[in-house]
Amino acid sequence: MRGEPSCPKCGGRVRAPGLFSDSWQCDVHGTVHPVQPVIPPSVDALNVVVHRTQVPVWMPWPLPVGWLFTGVACAGDDRTGGRATAVACTGPGPLGGMGELILVAEELGVGLGARYAGIDGPDPGPSMDVGKPAHAKVLAAGRPTPLWHVTGAPGDRAVFAGEALGMWLWAVVWPEQSGLLMYDELVLADVRDAGAEVELVPCGALSPRLLEP
Repeated sequence: MRGEPSCPKCGGRVRAPGLFSDSWQCDVHGTVHPVQPVIPPSVDALNVVVHRTQVPVWMPWPLPVGWLFTGVACAGDDRTGGRATAVACTGPGPLGGMGELILVAEELGVGLGARYAGIDGPDPGPSMDVGKPAHAKVLAAGRPTPLWHVTGAPGDRAVFAGEALGMWLWAVVWPEQSGLLMYDELVLADVRDAGAEVELVPCGALSPRLLEP
């Protein structure tokens, strides 16, 4: 994703709007909302996405002990505004070792969450059994939010999805056993509403998962 806009569904190159099309185009997926180049994690990087996006920017807040903010991505352009966001956090896993979490908020059909999840997209619906009780719950913007396990993902990660503030909410965790993190009823804040608290976000090195899941 680094350097130039890319397709949210496959990471491939996209063509900018031009004479024959007023939208961004991927040779494989057609019209898409392009993922903008990822910049190193910082409060400034968060603010860039917050001011661009039309969808939530979810982050665990407070962050779990020892965890750091390790990157943010946004799909969309200056004309349409951000239609999907992805926030990466990294820290000690519940069973030892390092864990990584990417939270995606997106409109229907964007496909960024499915790409991080490693499943055929663009949306999680076909891979969720919402007829069964939710597998995890988070508090998103103060509202209890059920999340269901998403089947069909690669074995190296755990994937959960649900709906928050009218948008898809994906939680993708590496390695798979660090998915236990999602059973601790995480509190998620929309960084768009954080105000001055954004300055308190501890930042780490850029997560490679954000660039190549």
